[in-house]
This record gives sequence, C-alpha cells and structure tokens, in this order.
Amino acid sequence: MALIRGIVYPEHLYYDLYNQIWYEPLPDGTVRAGFTPVAMQLLGDVLAFTPKRLGKPFLAGKSMATIEGGKWVGAAEAAFPGVVVASNENLERRPKLLNEDAFGAGWMVILRPAEDNWRETLLTGSQIGPAFEAWIAAEDYKGKVE
Repeated sequence: MALIRGIVYPEHLYYDLYNQIWYEPLPDGTVRAGFTPVAMQLLGDVLAFTPKRLGKPFLAGKSMATIEGGKWVGAAEAAFPGVVVASNENLERRPKLLNEDAFGAGWMVILRPAEDNWRETLLTGSQIGPAFEAWIAAEDYKGKVE
C-alpha cells in the first residue's frame, strides 16, 4: 500500500495520474473505475454523477462520466478506449459516496476495454507513491481544476 497525503492507495489498482482515476481489473475481463481521493479533495463535495450511456463506446481521453462538484464540473476522462458496461446506480442516487469512499462504494463505472494493452500508460505497485507526490509537488493538477 502507498500512503499519499495520509490516505492509503491500494497498489493492486492501476492509476491514471493526470486524470486521477483508478482502474481495477475484474475476473471477467472488465475494469472497474473511480476517482482517487486526491481528485475528491480537488473536486469538493460531489453534487451529481452522470455515467456515459451503457453500451456507448468512448475513446481514450474522452468522457466515461460527468461529475459536478462544489469546486469543479467536468468529465471523467478515460485512459483507454472501451465501452461502459455498468454504472454505479447507488452513486447516481447518492453522489457523495465518491467523497466518502472513493476506493469502495464510490466506484463510478465498469468498462470493457477495446484493447488488451489498456494498462500500458497507467501506474501501479511501488510506482504510485513517488509519482503522486511528484505530481502534487509540481502542481500539475492546477491545469485540470482552474
């Protein structure tokens, strides 16, 4: 586990550092996705969560969901192309789950990647802690929220 700003980040997940989204491979070949706790700190209280329509394909760098928060409104941009196959209906009804449990009950969508190499650009394992700290220190997040 990586400890980042007092929060434990599971090392078995894959992270898109720039977009602050985590990905968890599931046994059936799909991938669960959610925002990181750092994203939630930048976003503020989540007011609304709207997933991309089920079955609708998306490209890398394009929206798989829209999030409205107290400090930011925008897209959860995918790190790889795929299709949304399920969304967290509990999160649609109670968006604050993202703030309360980003790695658990606050997951956003389940995706079917279009390519087998979806993990290639993502961080995992022992890379997580140093990469996140460098990202925060460089204030790279400012381009996403300002």
